[in-house]
Amino acid sequence: MKTDLEQVLARLDGVLARIEQQLAPPAPPIDWKASVAFRWRKTGGLSGTRGRLQPVRHVHRMDLSDLQGIGAQIRRVEQNTRQFIEGRPANNALLTGARGTGKSSIVKGLLSKYAARGLRLIEIEKNDLVDLPAIVDLIAERPERFMLFCDDLTFESGEPGYIALKVALDGSISTTSDNLLIYATSNRRHLMPEYMQENLETRYVGEEIHPGETVEEKISLSERFGLWVSFYPFDQDEYLAIVRHWLGSFGCGTREIEAAREEALQWSLQRGSRSGRVGFQFARDWAGRHVGRGKK
Repeated sequence: MKTDLEQVLARLDGVLARIEQQLAPPAPPIDWKASVAFRWRKTGGLSGTRGRLQPVRHVHRMDLSDLQGIGAQIRRVEQNTRQFIEGRPANNALLTGARGTGKSSIVKGLLSKYAARGLRLIEIEKNDLVDLPAIVDLIAERPERFMLFCDDLTFESGEPGYIALKVALDGSISTTSDNLLIYATSNRRHLMPEYMQENLETRYVGEEIHPGETVEEKISLSERFGLWVSFYPFDQDEYLAIVRHWLGSFGCGTREIEAAREEALQWSLQRGSRSGRVGFQFARDWAGRHVGRGKK
């Protein structure tokens, strides 16, 4: 029969075994040659969560020349990226505006074009932005140039990632490394929802307008991005030009492209959007149904 001490020790062994199962294992060494893109991933249980850079095995390749109707935006972001790659001063960038207009595609296209010159991408979820200091420490001594990419970035009030990003951009005694730029995309210019009540805080002093503290706080984050690039909805002609481009890339001839025009317009009406994404999706569908039809 076990003594009380033996029973206590047996229980402690069981508790320790469960804790060990929850503790995150040490992160494996990063294989920097495995990919040009990485994801920041959390691993482990509740008692021991660690982050690590995970190589992306199948990188989504994008050619900048395939992005139609946003030439001015491409030139601005690409110039900033070239400055960064060449070791010259460059700004963190916020790409905002209409959905499906190519904001994230520009970032993917830049990676494809400049990976051979040392450009790398790290994709991070907004909830993991609190780990920015850890990421900076991992890459600070690397020779590559890293874009930290956060797609579709929006915050609710009080989220920890909001404070972490604000501090990382401009507001801490420490700073990001010289080989890191933050590129973010969002449908909102100020990255947070805006409410009518907040406008009531605005004060008028003489002829000057003084926004309320809530509005100022929301503006302050986006202001810390040195480069703002705006994207706008496409009109019908721009949308059809995008459709023609993609149909041509899928092997459609001139007559087939012209025949697809009415269906392309109907497709955009059903989706309630004339974005580049919608045009690409239509072209894939139409080409899949018509190109090579009848061939065995």
